Amino acid sequence: MQKSTILYLIISVFLLLMLSSCSSLNVVKGYNPVAMEKTVLEVPYFSNSAIDYVYKANIRVYGNELSGIFIAKKINDTTHRVVFTTEFGNKLLDFEISETDFKINYIVEELDRKILINTLKTDFRLLLKGNYVVKEQYENQENKVYQTEVDKTTNYLFISKKENRLNKIVNASKRKEKINLFFTSENNIFATKIIIQHYKIKLRIELNYLQTQ
Repeated sequence: MQKSTILYLIISVFLLLMLSSCSSLNVVKGYNPVAMEKTVLEVPYFSNSAIDYVYKANIRVYGNELSGIFIAKKINDTTHRVVFTTEFGNKLLDFEISETDFKINYIVEELDRKILINTLKTDFRLLLKGNYVVKEQYENQENKVYQTEVDKTTNYLFISKKENRLNKIVNASKRKEKINLFFTSENNIFATKIIIQHYKIKLRIELNYLQTQ
């Protein structure tokens, strides 16, 4: 009896280890691990300091919708400034954000909530980050996937083989996906459409590029 109990515990622990080790790879299920082509992956979409990246924004959160204008500009080598206004030009928030720093220049009282600010901070850092250190690489017939780790979370960047463009970022814990960023791009200069989809909370942000010139 004691022997069977010990055997059961060993098998149970083994299965738990197998599940935990495989869980972080659910994002790349069906992809094959391959030798890394590069150690750093550069993302070009918000990298040009000469461009004001202006988007029509639609935010859906728990059944409520908010529309406005999203503007991002790279102000130095490490930092972007992000401004969100109403469609009539009234400022709602104004942030400066880098990988290590975060500054609130302005936020309306109704949006000044810690949970909202922290959520937007995470989203904007993923969206605006210019380069990622690659830890692993996978691929299938359509995409190359670069696995990176930032602040104890894992990010998977999907690059289409046909167009050689970033089309998705998956931010995941060891067990499940937390945030997906989807990119539509006609070139490697900016994304024409971006969708930020959360899975732990009911939040979806859609950005559509506005031609300003």
